[in-house]
Amino acid sequence: MRASLFAFFVFSTAAAYAADESQVRLKDGPGRDLVSNNCAICHSLDYIQMNSPFLDRKGWEAEVAKMINAYHAPVDKDNVAAIVDYLARHYGAPASPASDAATPGGR
Repeated sequence: MRASLFAFFVFSTAAAYAADESQVRLKDGPGRDLVSNNCAICHSLDYIQMNSPFLDRKGWEAEVAKMINAYHAPVDKDNVAAIVDYLARHYGAPASPASDAATPGGR
C-alpha cells in the first residue's frame, strides 16, 4: 500500500512538472499557496482558471468536496474552508440572480 501511494505521489508530481506549472500563475490572495499545493498534486492549476466561469461559491464547495470524497485528494479537512474561500473569491462566477433572490436583501 505504501509503495502504491508513493508511486502515485511521484507520478502526480512528475505530471505536474511535465505540464509546466510554472506558466500557470494563480491570483494573489490568502489561500493561494494552499490551493496551489493541494490542487497541483492531482491536476494542472489551469483547471481552476478553465472552470472559473462556471463555478460560484456553491460550485467550488461541491468541486472541492468531489476531489476529496470521490478522488481521495489528500486535502486536510482544516484547509477546506480556506481553499473554497480563495477559489470563490478569486475564481468564482458571479452568483445568479435566482440565488440572490433567495437570500434576504439580495446578499
